[in-house]
Amino acid sequence: MSPYLLIVVGWAVSNAVFFTLWLLWRRGLKAAWVDVVWAAMTGLLAISFAATCAYQGASLPRCLLVAMMANLWSLRLTKHLNARVRRLPADGEDSRYARMKNAAGPKAPAVFLAFYLAQALWAVLFAIPMLGAALRPGPLAWTDALGLLIWVVALTGEATADAQLRRFAADPAHKGQVCRAGLWAYSRHPNYFFEWLHWWAYLAIGIAGHSWGWLTLSGPFFMLFLLFTATGVLPAELSSLRARGAAYAEYRRQVSPWLPWCRRK
Repeated sequence: MSPYLLIVVGWAVSNAVFFTLWLLWRRGLKAAWVDVVWAAMTGLLAISFAATCAYQGASLPRCLLVAMMANLWSLRLTKHLNARVRRLPADGEDSRYARMKNAAGPKAPAVFLAFYLAQALWAVLFAIPMLGAALRPGPLAWTDALGLLIWVVALTGEATADAQLRRFAADPAHKGQVCRAGLWAYSRHPNYFFEWLHWWAYLAIGIAGHSWGWLTLSGPFFMLFLLFTATGVLPAELSSLRARGAAYAEYRRQVSPWLPWCRRK
């Protein structure tokens, strides 16, 4: 099976999963579950891509490495997002999707269907760099070690940032305050920064040495585009400004928006 056909089959499966999820949303399932399913689906697609590459004769050690990296990344993010959804009130919805539904009005079913199918596409697009890494032939090299090192740093940084924010938000004394704990003192979005860094791991592994290496470029590019346009940084900034006002405005003046860096006085 060619990589192109593999991507098309993965897209068809992803569409079926997210269409089913949309039907469940119409029956009352919280829209926020789409984030959880996206993280899980991306990991499952990446694992299936790596397994198919190994079956077709690609480097087995490299396919196993890519599958392991994709699986652990997906499990951590799925667990984190699942916990966030379960903290929502029983009769409540994530504020992003509540605003989206209110803005769509009577067109909400069609708008959410388009949104869910877009998530199906994004799941495939983010599994593509993992496919490009798994397709690289030959024995393991120093670039595989570099990719693994980037992956360890990225997942450790993202997990640390998530844990620091979770502990800060859990303390009632911090209500209405801005989190400046740990990594949040050096970047306004350290969790997003390390998530973006994670996609460079597959580029390091697969960019060189074969004709499909260009597929790995899609990971950092698509994640940066997504975080700065559709979701991530902009909605988070606007939500924090609405909730914390002058305190967050001061935080914005002092702390780097992206790359962890020293605070400005």
